[in-house]
Amino acid sequence: MNARKKAFQQGLRAILTHRAPVRVAASVRGASPARRKVLKIAPSLYNRAGMLETNQIIQGDSVTMLDCAPPGWVDLVFADPPFNIGYLYHGYNDRRNDDDYLQFSTDWMKSVHRALKPTGSFYLAIGDDYAADLAVIARRQLGFHLRNWIIWHYTFGQQPKNKFARSHTHILYFTKSEKGFTFNPDAVRVASARQTTYNDVRANPKGKLPDDVWYLRPQEAPEPLFDDGCDTWNISRVCGTFKEREGWHGCQMPMGVLDRIIKASSNPGDIVLDPFNGSGTTVVAAARLGRKYVGIDQSAEYVEHARKRVEHALDTMAPQPKSSGGPVVTNLFGSVIDTTRSSKVMTETDAFGRKRVPRGRRVKRTA
Repeated sequence: MNARKKAFQQGLRAILTHRAPVRVAASVRGASPARRKVLKIAPSLYNRAGMLETNQIIQGDSVTMLDCAPPGWVDLVFADPPFNIGYLYHGYNDRRNDDDYLQFSTDWMKSVHRALKPTGSFYLAIGDDYAADLAVIARRQLGFHLRNWIIWHYTFGQQPKNKFARSHTHILYFTKSEKGFTFNPDAVRVASARQTTYNDVRANPKGKLPDDVWYLRPQEAPEPLFDDGCDTWNISRVCGTFKEREGWHGCQMPMGVLDRIIKASSNPGDIVLDPFNGSGTTVVAAARLGRKYVGIDQSAEYVEHARKRVEHALDTMAPQPKSSGGPVVTNLFGSVIDTTRSSKVMTETDAFGRKRVPRGRRVKRTA
């Protein structure tokens, strides 16, 4: 058994047996029994209105945390939950039976629905195995409205031996209400073929809305994420050798995907929630785009690393000169590929417990 798998099992045993010490606070008086339980453990997590304080990453159970807060306070939720395919998460078993996993998914999505404002949106990243099941639960049982079934097609897909290579993730885009939700088309428009190829005078000068199959080309993403010196191109998976890779979490979303989602479905000052904070991509993207954020994760180790990541991102955010009549443009991606950041810690094994193989760029031979 390798070291990472041992650490995973030790973390799982610890989280199943741990009992937090009870610290009674004055703010507990008058709260419901469920809320009193949380407030005794961490009374500073909630403000006077009973809502979770924004601009923080919290260690805890997302269902408990959200259900102890009032309903209708979140503008946008992005969730990239465990796919139940055997990843080695710290303190979480990713090998549940089907019924257990679907009940787990129902519970946290119900809490998300409750937390969202009527104008709110919910994006769910999920793999092939449970995408259809969770779509049915979200629509038929919980009352979400499906706007798009987005396919994020990425490069560097994993290569199996007995089936076609998988190179996509499903991103289910829901809204809480059928009408009146937040959607900013001009914030995510891309150049159309009418503009770039045919010089068609009928083309909308603002560009077109992206399709629901996301294969982000260089012209669809901000510089310098896609410049010649960057190795995260065309929104690949964030592979182990990439500068963007944090290294301590097996499932890291690319910044470019979250950038598009946050711009499209929230406004500056809105609250963005990630109930499976993980590597912290959501909160980093939200913070740098001027949104308030709340990240929740059950692992104290992940929370500590993610806090370092968002602190570094904010410290290195570089305002640029104002464009004519427009807002201040910010360098959103410079810190993402900064290899000196303290949050970048590479583990000895990958998310499946396989030992990492040292890799480097191939050097061209000269004659």
